[in-house]
Amino acid sequence: MKKFKKVLSLVTAAALCFSLTACGGKKEAPAEGGDAKAENAAEGGGQASADDFHLVLRLSHVFAPGEQLTKTMDSIAAAILERTNGAIEIQTFPQSQLAVYKDGVEQVVRGADFISVEDPSYLGDYVPDFNILAGPMLVSSYEEYEYLLQTDAVKEMFAAAEEKGIKILNLDYIFGFRSMMTNKDITTPDDLKGLKIRTPGSQLYVDTLNHMGATATPMGFSETISAVQQGVVDGLEGTIDAYATNGSAEVAKKMALTKHLLGVCGAYISVDVWNKIPAEYQTIIQEEFDKGAQEMVKFISESEATTREKLEKEMGITFNEVDTEAFQKAVAPIYENMQGVTPGRYEEFKESIANMPK
Repeated sequence: MKKFKKVLSLVTAAALCFSLTACGGKKEAPAEGGDAKAENAAEGGGQASADDFHLVLRLSHVFAPGEQLTKTMDSIAAAILERTNGAIEIQTFPQSQLAVYKDGVEQVVRGADFISVEDPSYLGDYVPDFNILAGPMLVSSYEEYEYLLQTDAVKEMFAAAEEKGIKILNLDYIFGFRSMMTNKDITTPDDLKGLKIRTPGSQLYVDTLNHMGATATPMGFSETISAVQQGVVDGLEGTIDAYATNGSAEVAKKMALTKHLLGVCGAYISVDVWNKIPAEYQTIIQEEFDKGAQEMVKFISESEATTREKLEKEMGITFNEVDTEAFQKAVAPIYENMQGVTPGRYEEFKESIANMPK
């Protein structure tokens, strides 16, 4: 009898083990320091509960502390922290303190707790059509760019970016048109020949400057002012807002209003990171990034004339118009040679602009 009870006990235990295994058993504990609810939600394809949820995101960009984009991102981070009662903490890192440009977007694609704030051209490595949207002389006003963002074509591009792991929070942080800052009068592409002009590392920027007649010289902005002073480069390109705040006006006294590229950034976060954030916090984050973009465009639009006047009076900067048609002709081959873009998309964008409500 004792022997029978012992066998029965072993059979019962084995059956219990099999039952637990079939039901999935006990999950392994999350990595030390991780958010258990967030990790379990991510494994199950769902969202974590807002209860006790906490996430620290690092936001990186290249802009100087005094520039409007820096102020806008700081304001967005503060508003999100307050509205989520500290659950979503965004730490902002300006002036290339962390990964920027291509490296910053790669952090997003790899799933880091990271927000990259970059020009749309850096999305072109993943969805080539973003190179067209960021391309030279595509638009001539802020309104034209903002109109394109509402088109079905651009919405398709947003969806394609998500398939690559990139959630675009907003793509409308306009900080002005980019123009040439040198110590030479420039009105045509011929005037740029032989001039080394600093540019960000984006291939689209490099191609644009080279087609315009200059010799594009990519370098980090932290090196740029001293490079102009020492004659390593002959100038740089950027916006009027940047001209007034990042030290450029100290070393380059002439701005040729080429307006060759629209200065605009987007804010990007990993799709996987976004999906683990509770829905109510997602709503708050989205609302604040949208609000920040609207306020930034409004500020830049209203302050540009005042900033230009201040540069003229206080810094001795001179501004001049250029032969826009000559520069448009010079950069046209860039669109013809873009690799991997949707056939006819450039023409589609131009048609949308031509037909937009006035």
